[in-house]
Amino acid sequence: MTTSIEELTGRLREFAAARDWERFHTPKNLAMALAGEAGELLAELQWLTPEESVAVMADPEAGARVRSEVADVTLYLLRLADALGIDLIEAAHAKLDESERRYDAATYRGTARKAPPLS
Repeated sequence: MTTSIEELTGRLREFAAARDWERFHTPKNLAMALAGEAGELLAELQWLTPEESVAVMADPEAGARVRSEVADVTLYLLRLADALGIDLIEAAHAKLDESERRYDAATYRGTARKAPPLS
């Protein structure tokens, strides 16, 4: 099943409206909920070795928990973007364009060092 971001955002908007939750879905509250869910995702991976974290989805129980937390992060991010009127695809492309300018492949290939800010 393929669903567009717009379709998923619409479904999420309807889900919130049916429960009269829009008044709670302020940008501040949504950002806080997003941070909380990102923390729950992090907790699932926290004490794993790098190798274990790469293979986490092979464990049915751990994989299900990680998948659920990734879904929570996604849903709160979609809801926050919707509340703020941010086109996620457009914003992501703009950020990737900026990153391509900051981190040219020839200079940054194979390194994790931080680039200076763009002038």
